[in-house]
Amino acid sequence: MLDLYCQQCSILVTCRDLAVMAATLANGGVNPVTGERALDQQYVRDVLSVMYTCGLYDYAGEWAYTVGLPAKSGVGGGILAVAPGRLGIGVLSPRLDARGNSVRGIKVCERLSQDLNLHAFEATRCDVRARPEARET
Repeated sequence: MLDLYCQQCSILVTCRDLAVMAATLANGGVNPVTGERALDQQYVRDVLSVMYTCGLYDYAGEWAYTVGLPAKSGVGGGILAVAPGRLGIGVLSPRLDARGNSVRGIKVCERLSQDLNLHAFEATRCDVRARPEARET
């Protein structure tokens, strides 16, 4: 996995590359394009946990609060973010902020998280009142 990460930090990375990596993690380690397993499912949770806590360097805490998705940024201006079981996001824009993260990439992910209710702790995503067993009889 480290070898793959180092390759993706290169100048040849595309938004599609980042999105497929993120979607692979969102899909339990199976590449949704090829159907091949890229990472054993037993490690996906661990990878996502590390990404959530420190994937954006010194911005990780604020990212967790505002965006609420496991993510990893790179000094080439890429960000990949994962909504587990739902989708992967890939953004590439080279202008970096003082913390080494893509300025536009952060804005795009903030907006997508807000507009699509992707934050991991968004209560409205799973409203218990909508489930039949939660209704009063």
